[in-house]
Amino acid sequence: MRLPKRLLLAAGVAALAGRRALQAPYDLRGKRVLITGGSRGLGLALAREFGARGARLALVARDGAELGRAAADLRGRGVEVLTFSADVTAPDLAGLVADVSAQLGGIDVLVHDAGVIQAGPFENQTEEDFRDAMELNAFAPLRLTRAALPELQRAKGRVLIIASVGGKVAVPHLAAYSMSKFAVVGLGQALRAELAPSGIRVTTVCPGLMRTGSARHAVIKGQHEKEYGWFATAANSPVIALAAAEAARRIVNALVRGDAEAPIGGPALLLRSAQALAPQLTADAMALANRLLPVPAATDASKRGSEAETPVTRENPIKQSTERDFNELGGAADAG
Repeated sequence: MRLPKRLLLAAGVAALAGRRALQAPYDLRGKRVLITGGSRGLGLALAREFGARGARLALVARDGAELGRAAADLRGRGVEVLTFSADVTAPDLAGLVADVSAQLGGIDVLVHDAGVIQAGPFENQTEEDFRDAMELNAFAPLRLTRAALPELQRAKGRVLIIASVGGKVAVPHLAAYSMSKFAVVGLGQALRAELAPSGIRVTTVCPGLMRTGSARHAVIKGQHEKEYGWFATAANSPVIALAAAEAARRIVNALVRGDAEAPIGGPALLLRSAQALAPQLTADAMALANRLLPVPAATDASKRGSEAETPVTRENPIKQSTERDFNELGGAADAG
């Protein structure tokens, strides 16, 4: 008797789900974890979470002073950590991987967190803005994964890509950012399939807004104070922005489970689901949201968020506390 194709498909899906359920969670104790953008913001929150679970850390960022403060914070929590000052947009990252591997004894987990975000109308975003976003948010994870592949293959390790819900739904005034995050989501999906035969698991996470304090390092285009006003306010809202420590806990849980892809936070899940179920309605909602944002400016000049502060943003107590807690006040390197 021939079984219906749908029954066979259902049986196959059930078998795969059962196999996944039987797999033991990935034990992070003693694992050697390289985190880019690890000196502040979400990167630092992730470093604290990995460290609390017994991992040994290598933090990579451009600002040596920030790295020093982050390392002191982590060592005060009993975490073993090394720091490496490097630019992950460099065309050749083999030397960085070799240095980390030599000092840490290998690499088991690669965490791509370094990133840049530009907020402003499309009309004020230049092609260079798009290229900058693609270099740091998409090509850097590609190059570093390729450079670290032999280490990851030996360890049958894990790769964690920090994407964004902006890589699932294009958010108005974040065009360059969304383009780069759509790209890195696709990279994560491709790596998940192609590296599986080597025993490497790739997890891509798509968080919504998080209270990391990193808004002050964003590149602001258009009407700077107005753009930064809405962006910083949203990024520090306890209603729609997830606390950084909680976001880090959920992200690391996704890695430990071996998820292929995971939305992080209720708004991210809602937006991703809306896009999948009602793409036309979601597009219309985004167009309506765009009407509420500041109109383009006459100049394409950019400012850092910290240069576009107003009393409203500067004196926000949640923002002030988060910036202190996550080492955001000492420099202006990559916005993790």
